[in-house]
Order: sequence, then structure tokens, then C-alpha cells
Amino acid sequence: MARILISPSKYVQGAGEMKKLGTYAEAYGKKALVLISAGGYKRIGAEIEESFKNTGCSIVFDYFNGECSKTEINRLKAVMEEKDCDLVIGIGGGKIFDTAKAVAYYTKTPVLICPTIASTDAPCSALSVIYTDAGVFEEYLFLPANPNMVLMDTEIIAKSPVRLTVSGMGDALATYFEARACQRSQATSCAGGKTTEAAMALAKLCFDTLMSEGTKAKIALEAGACTEAVEKIIEANTLLSGIGFESAGLAGAHAIHNGLTVLEECHHMYHGEKVAFGTIAQLVLENVPAEELEDIIDFCIEVGLPVTLKELGVAEVTDEKIMAVAEAACAENDTLHNMPFEVTPQTVAAALKAADAYGHYFLGE
Repeated sequence: MARILISPSKYVQGAGEMKKLGTYAEAYGKKALVLISAGGYKRIGAEIEESFKNTGCSIVFDYFNGECSKTEINRLKAVMEEKDCDLVIGIGGGKIFDTAKAVAYYTKTPVLICPTIASTDAPCSALSVIYTDAGVFEEYLFLPANPNMVLMDTEIIAKSPVRLTVSGMGDALATYFEARACQRSQATSCAGGKTTEAAMALAKLCFDTLMSEGTKAKIALEAGACTEAVEKIIEANTLLSGIGFESAGLAGAHAIHNGLTVLEECHHMYHGEKVAFGTIAQLVLENVPAEELEDIIDFCIEVGLPVTLKELGVAEVTDEKIMAVAEAACAENDTLHNMPFEVTPQTVAAALKAADAYGHYFLGE
């Protein structure tokens, strides 16, 4: 099988870049559907409208309904046709991007992704994660191409709640460990081939950046400062993690995240927070050396990522709940089977129990 690497056509990161959105957009279409939340429009709607003045592209705003579901995708497809739009722009967070990418795919139009947060590695990928209307994971929609452009305005991102960027670190934390597992098992990546050395190098750089810049970036963001450490973490959360996971592969951490969606108690937690715990559970499954496990748990504690099921919202941990998560994580179409050894609901349940216990131990509980 061929080695394949895929990435967005263009990645732009810098302070104040949203002010140039209209200029960038007119290279891709004449009328854009801008998918944004009501709160997002309140914060930066005027800035977006201003950027389209005196350009060859007009815009139609539509508020996101909150879930990347088939219902929402079909609703927006109809809006695209009704308003005669030839471009989709997703502005906000991960579920908005995934919805915008899916709508662009079904309407055969370009798509621009403009994160206002750095909470996941979704912006760069040729992938949409589809959920039911109730927020339970349903399936992955693999797309034939990555976004035409990803625009990261670091000035806007630095003003977002710090917890969101920390959640992005949790999502990015899984990248190298899942890539390493896929390389060992020779699994087929999301890009449809074997991993390249380039993808592995980016995945490792993502991990190294988290370790060296993560705590510095969190402290700077809490002080309201967009420093070089913050810029590096935004790139790690978005570009390095995005290319790393997609061109090297997903394994245990994301499958365990998907398993956790069956527990309603976890629904209020962010994607990256659940992935961080999934990463710890994957490392337990792999029986990594104690030093490696300790380093990862310590990092999570230091930046404020959850290391126990209680921190994820599970007030009462029972064997039934753990097995429900394990069975969902082991679904036939999920990525847990990319691990370089056989996994079963029983071994995953044991890893979840142990990961939870290690978290309590390192928290001194």
C-alpha cells in the first residue's frame, strides 16, 4: 500500500487575519454561506462583514444549530441551494467546521475554515465527525479533499476561554501516541495509506511542542497575552495535530473518546478533555514504561486536563458504565482496532479502570 500525506491547500496563522477574510474568500467564490454561532456573530460579525466590503464576494450568514448531524447538514444544503451560494465558510469551533466541510462536500463547493478557538485538530482535516441530534457519535464522514484554506486569527483565539485551548492540547496530546501505534500495526491512516516519515515527524513535533510550550502558553493566556508560546501551541493544536492524526492515523485515544459519548454525564466535557483521558487509557493498554505514563499524567494535571472519570463528570463509577464505554470504543468501525495487538471490551475496561486509578493516585486522592 502507498504512503500518503494530505493537508489543507493553504494555512494562514497570525494576529488580525480575520480582517482579511473577504479578500481571501473572493479567490474561491462569489457568494459565501457563513456558518457561525449566534454568540460568534455577536462578537465578530461586524468585523467579518467589514472584511467583505469592496470585494467580489457577498455573504449570507446562518446560525449553527449546535450539532454536526445529518439533520443540520441537510438543512444547510437546502440553504446553499436556496441562496445560490458557491462557497462555505465555517467560523467558530470543531462541530461548525465539520458541518461546513460536509455541506461543502455535498454541494461540491470550496470550503474555508476559520477557527475562533484552538480546541481541536478538526480545522485541517478531510473528515467530518457525524453525531446524532442527541450528541452521540454516529460515524466518520471521510471527505475527498482537505479544506481549501484554514485561517487562524491568533488575536481572536487568544481571547477565547483558556479551557478551550487547553482542550486543544488534550486532542493534540493523542496525535503522536496514536500515530506511533498505527505505524507499529501498519494500519491504514485516515488519508487512505500508510504513514509517511513526514507525518510521523510532524506528530512528534506536535508532542514535543506541547511538552515544551504547553504550560507557558496556558499561563500566558490566563494573563491575556498572545506570546510566542501561545502561537506555537495554536499551531501544534491545529496544523501539526491535524496533519499528524490524519496522515498517520487514529487508534485507541479517539475510540475511547467515542466510547465516552455513551455516558450522558460526559456530554458537557470538551472533545479534547475526553481524548486526553483516552490517551492515558491507551498508554495503559500498551503497558508503556512507568516514566512515560507519569510524564503524560503530570502534564495533564499541570495544564488542567482531566485524569479521572470523576473529573470527566462521572459522579459514580460503576462496572456497568465502564463496560458500556469499552464496548462502544470497540465498535467494529472504530479506530481501536488500529492498535498493534488485539483489543477486547474486557481489556479496554481494565485499562479504563486502571487509568482512572492512576489519575487518582497522581492527584493524591
